[in-house]
Formats: sequence, C-alpha cells, structure tokens
Amino acid sequence: MAAAASFLELPPVTTLTLVRDDVADLLAEAEQLVAQHLHDEAVGQLEDLWSDVRGNAPLALRQRLALSWSEMYRGELEHAAELLEHAEIIAQSPRFDGADRAEILYRRGCVALKCSEIATATSLFTRALDLNEHAPRPSTLLAANTYQWRSRCYQVRRDWDPAARDAERSLELATSAGDEPAQAHALFQASCIAERRKDWLVARFYAERALELYRKHGETLATARILNNLGGIDFLLGDATAAEQNLMAAAETAMAAGSDPDLAQAVNSLARVYLETGRPLEARIRAERAVELLTGRIDFRAELGLAQLNVARSHAAEGDHARAVDWIDAAESTFDGLGSTSHLALAWLARGDVARDTGDLDLAAGLYRRAADSLQDVHL
Repeated sequence: MAAAASFLELPPVTTLTLVRDDVADLLAEAEQLVAQHLHDEAVGQLEDLWSDVRGNAPLALRQRLALSWSEMYRGELEHAAELLEHAEIIAQSPRFDGADRAEILYRRGCVALKCSEIATATSLFTRALDLNEHAPRPSTLLAANTYQWRSRCYQVRRDWDPAARDAERSLELATSAGDEPAQAHALFQASCIAERRKDWLVARFYAERALELYRKHGETLATARILNNLGGIDFLLGDATAAEQNLMAAAETAMAAGSDPDLAQAVNSLARVYLETGRPLEARIRAERAVELLTGRIDFRAELGLAQLNVARSHAAEGDHARAVDWIDAAESTFDGLGSTSHLALAWLARGDVARDTGDLDLAAGLYRRAADSLQDVHL
C-alpha cells in the first residue's frame, strides 16, 4: 500500500516514452490472469510491470485498470479506488476518448457497489453509459457490462422493473457483441431477479442457460456461483436432494477455483438447506465456517450477514436462544453497513421467531410487522 499510495505524486504519463518490445506481451499475459480470476498472481505481475509501462499512456492505463480489477476482487477496495483515480488522470490525455473514460467510470461503479455505496454506484454506471453512447467509438461490450452491474444496484434497492430492464438490455448488447460470457452474466442477473419475484421456474431456466455458457467457456468461478443459485432455486421448488447436490458441486468448484468467498456462500447455502430439513447441528457447523471465511471482507457484507443469521437460527433450533440473539445482533450490525432493507427485514424476522419461541408474542408480532412494513413498495 505504501508504494501504491504515492503513485499520484509521480510525473505525468506521456505517450512518447519507448518501452521494451516484450512489455506489451507481458502485460497481456497479466491481463489474462485477471480474466482467469487468478488475482493474487496477477497483482504480482502487474505491479512488477509498472516501472516499464508508466511512461507509455496506453500501457499505463491498461495496467491501472487490470490491477484495480484484481484488487477489487481481492477485497482491497481502497487500493482499487486509488488505482482508478490514477487511471482517470491518465485518461485525460487527448489520446483517449469517451469510451476509455466511460470504462473507468464503469469500474469505479463496480468498486462503489462492492463498498455498498449503492447510490454512488448507480450514478457512476449511468454516467458511464451516457459517456460511452456519445463516444466516437462506443463499446457495445462495455455497455452490456455496465447495464448488468447497474441491474445489481436496482436489485439491492428492490427496484425490480428497472433491474429486469437493465438485465434484458445487457443480454441484448452482449448477444450483439457476440460475447457469450457476458451473455451468461446477464442471464445470471435475470435469474436472480426472477427468483426474488418468486418466478422460480423462470429463474431456473435462466440459471441453466447461464451455467451452460459458463461451462462452455471454462468460467470456473462463475460456474460455482451459478450452481449455488441453482441449488437455492431447487430448494425453493421443493427438491431438497437436487439442491444439496448442486450446492455440494458449488462448494467443490469454488474450492477448486481457490475462492474463499464463493466457498463460503455455497457452504452457507448448504447450512440453510440443513436447517430447513431438521439438521441444525450440521447447519451451524457450516454456517460458522462461512462466517470464518467471510470475516473481514467488507465486499461480502450481505453474505456474511446471511451466514450470521444461519448460525443464529441454528442455535435457536437447538434451544439456545441467548446465543441466537447474539448472532442476530451481529447480523443486523452487518446489514446496517449494507444499506439493504430486504436484509434488515430478515434479521427482524429472525428476532421475531426467537421472541415467539420464548413466549413474547407481542414483541414477535411487532417485529414481524416492522419487517413487513419495510418491504412494502407502496405507502399511503
């Protein structure tokens, strides 16, 4: 971090400095590591390349963008934001156009969303779309990616109609660009929206299409994520056996990809299935493992809070209501930092269940009412 913090003080990047013939190839290799989600390895190579590319604006911008993306996925959100600040300075050169600057806005939006700054992220994505649209050479793929990420913002805010429109637009653009992984990402978001709307068969259809594309292109990490969602959908459709199979496959795939956050999400989903099928001890062991894996990752607040709630529910099912309340307190604190009413409502429901089980029916009723009121989309 000390070295990264000082790069804004460096001399301005120019387009005149010559670089070694192999530097562009080495940078391309590092960018491929980023694309393969090998972020730890990518960061090392990208940092080593900085002294070679810093004097060449196009290569310097590519290095800043690639490094910021890997740092974002490693949970180093502050560093990722600093790298993008420097990228913006580089992109002020007349050599770059609106599409280049829109790319930076898009990536800043991704970092903001990871920081749970939903309003900021939405604004950045909207600005990126506008700037790209009016650029001399607009990027169709950039627009597809930006719509897909903005859809996530609307989902956090429970704005289902704009979320669905953005996912649909992303799919159209990704198809136009001929980019199947981008199509899969859009289908993934469409599946998430359908699931939240309780259109579970539609959600499974979209998820299965996404899974097919991810597997076709060797997207191991994305495969783990969509298998996790498919497991949840199977469970909602009443097939606990298929759910457990998909979630076990998700955990194995995430472990193979070396992603602790994705492993945690799959393990926590298994915990929920075990809890709902009368196996609270097994559920608690897995939920506690998920908490352990996610602690300290502010970019996975939602997943951490859900794991904490599953630990709480497991304790409650085992009759230890005092510990259940402690874990609900932890989950509610986590959700406060997320800014999602839907997640806070889950904590209030869990608290209501504990109050009901301990005989405080008035408190339980009040908590249930609070959760229901918070989720209303129309208020008189």
